[in-house]
Amino acid sequence: MTGRRELFLQEMGLGPVWRARSAPVDASDMGGVGAMDWAGLKAAVAGCAACELHRTRTQTVFGVGDENADWLFIGEAPGADEDAQGEPFVGQAGKLLDNMLKSIGLKRGENVYIANVVKSRPPGNRNPLPGEIAACLPYLRRQIELIQPKLIITLGKVASETLLGREATIASLRGKLHTYQGIPLIVTYHPAYLLRTLQDKARAWEDLCLAKQTMQDLCSKDSATL
Repeated sequence: MTGRRELFLQEMGLGPVWRARSAPVDASDMGGVGAMDWAGLKAAVAGCAACELHRTRTQTVFGVGDENADWLFIGEAPGADEDAQGEPFVGQAGKLLDNMLKSIGLKRGENVYIANVVKSRPPGNRNPLPGEIAACLPYLRRQIELIQPKLIITLGKVASETLLGREATIASLRGKLHTYQGIPLIVTYHPAYLLRTLQDKARAWEDLCLAKQTMQDLCSKDSATL
């Protein structure tokens, strides 16, 4: 570790922590991610050293839920609670997300999968950098391929821009149906943002209602083709 980097980490309260890790994944071999099964993908994420975030994380946060879910919720990156527990959305934002799920008849782990774009916590809970997103994106893409969800809900600006491939505000993206690789996608606010901006909870409820109606329409189409 360079002296400059060590000083930076100390200023942020992130001194060096030495721990045993899985064998790191070579960034040059990321092309193999597209052929991995669940076990291989989980192992690759756990040992990934493709970006600098592996130096400061406690552990990776792979994702949680039904691996054959119809519903896929995608957030930005782990926070402090998620980094400590190894599961996405377990802090106050996670409690709000659970309540959001409950409001449309869903429950964590039951026909629902929850993941993040980035699998390691950015220091200080900052937004992930473009290079960090690029390093992790093959893992998320493979998760989506394995799950084959009927509907994707992106939570917040980072997840929405990453999957849609363009910069835009949440306000301009929400309230309408998008697609990712042919999968319907709906944009809404990140639960952490809603905890700070209570007035947008009503808009988030509108997004959830749109998602529920979209899923009902998708299921009706599937029934009609049987």
